[in-house]
This record gives sequence, structure tokens and C-alpha cells, in this order.
Amino acid sequence: MRQVYLNGQYLPETEAKISIFDRGFVFADAVYEVTAVLDGKLIDFAGHLARLRRSLGELDMPFSMDDADLLAIHRRLVELNQIDEGLVYIQVSRGVADRDFIFPDRATPNTVVLYTQKKHFSTRSAAELAQRVIILEDQRWQRCDIKTVQLLYSSMAKNQAKKAGADDAWLVRDGLVTEGSSSNAYIVTAEGAIVTRDVSNLILNGITRRAVLECARELGLTLEERGFDVAEAKAAKEAFITSATTLVSPVVQIDGVAIGDGKPGPVAARLREIYLAHSRAEAI
Repeated sequence: MRQVYLNGQYLPETEAKISIFDRGFVFADAVYEVTAVLDGKLIDFAGHLARLRRSLGELDMPFSMDDADLLAIHRRLVELNQIDEGLVYIQVSRGVADRDFIFPDRATPNTVVLYTQKKHFSTRSAAELAQRVIILEDQRWQRCDIKTVQLLYSSMAKNQAKKAGADDAWLVRDGLVTEGSSSNAYIVTAEGAIVTRDVSNLILNGITRRAVLECARELGLTLEERGFDVAEAKAAKEAFITSATTLVSPVVQIDGVAIGDGKPGPVAARLREIYLAHSRAEAI
């Protein structure tokens, strides 16, 4: 049975219990991160912890655990659950308090939960990775830069995509693509430039995004961090997404329109290859 971490204890998942008054449940007053595991090691871990602390800071949420303890817990769960390839999630809420919109006393202990998922992604073929997306209006709140557990609209978008026979959705605000429902979005222009939305409160600054853009710079590729509309996306040479759960995956269709020749493109394939190599070399 899968082992999880809850407030200082490693427990079978069926024995982990959280109060009905936990603010993560009552108000979605909680943040999270997810770190990919490759060959039993953590990918981009420092970046995920830094973003976790930023999210906590943006919500003015106290948190006393240090990075060394968090690393040890991640590694212990990978070991306990024999995760060679997969994911480790950490979720931190403001803790348990009587229902009130006002934040509780800062001494209120956090609820800290970690759990794993086994998932194979490094050996999947380009055809298996290829995604078809639909375009939906971005109706999320305007602090998408904070990685909270309030993912309801993203879940609704994914389900709407599934009903439409697609794999996922790209979201549009004020005529420009922001990102995918749980990923950053990219296109490759006819001139070979990689275009992705610039960092702001309207997107999550993905840790995988940062690493992949650095890989692109090392390859000497042209990068443009700017908005792009749906018409430009449909006319692109290729498109792809990045996230901790998908790494780099091609997008071959938008709203039924084939991107390029309708097959996974070489830029995404090369970036995936380089990112995996870097991740294996630098994982901890």
C-alpha cells in the first residue's frame, strides 16, 4: 500500500486523516508543488521549493519547515513507494481553525501532506505524447502565478476538452493565449522562433518552463516571450507544452486545425531530448 506523509508521520494512505475544518478544504487556502522523479531522483527540486516558498509568501502563509527536511521527506517517500519514475506532490494548508474568512493566528500549525504517483514519461513516443487541444476562455482568478490547490476551472477545462474529443485546453484572455489548463504553452514560428507567454500574474511561471527555455538558449534557438493569439497559434510551424507532469510534449492540433503537418515537430522533440539529458545529469 502507498505510504504518504502527514504532519510528521509516514502512514499508509488509508490511515491519513485531515480535519473537516482544515482551511485547505474549507477555503482552498493551500498551495502545492509537484516534482518529477526520474531514475529515482528528483528533477528541478530547488526550483520547486523556491516557488513553493514564493506561493506561501504571496498568501502570507507562515511555514517553518526547512529545505533539508523537505528534501529528506521527498526522498523517503520515493524510497518507501519504490518510485523509479513518477511524481511527488506536496500540499501545505494554513491549518485547522474554526470557519472564518479572517486568517487564523499565525501560530496555527500548517497541515503538510506529501504523496507519490507512479508515472512513466521518459520512454513514451512522440505519437503517444502528441496532444490535440481546444481553445477556451480563461476564467481563472488573476493570480495564476500562485500555485494554489484551487484548480476547479482547470479541471472543468480538461473535462470540456475530453467531451470534445481532445486531450486538453489552451486558455485565452483578452484575445491572447495565456497557457494550458495545467501547462505552459508554446508555438514555433515559420522563422523558427519559440514563442511563449511572458511571465506575469496571468500565468504560472513553470519550473519546467524555465529549464526548457534555458535548454533552448543553449541550443542557440530564438526565444520570444510575448503574447500570441489563436490565429498565430494555428498558423505556427509547430506547438508544444511543458509541465512537471508532461515534461515537453507536442501539440499537433488546435480546435481541429492541424499544426504544421499535423505531426510532432522537431523543435519539441529536440528540447525534450535535451531536457531529459539535463534532468538525468542534475537530478538529486
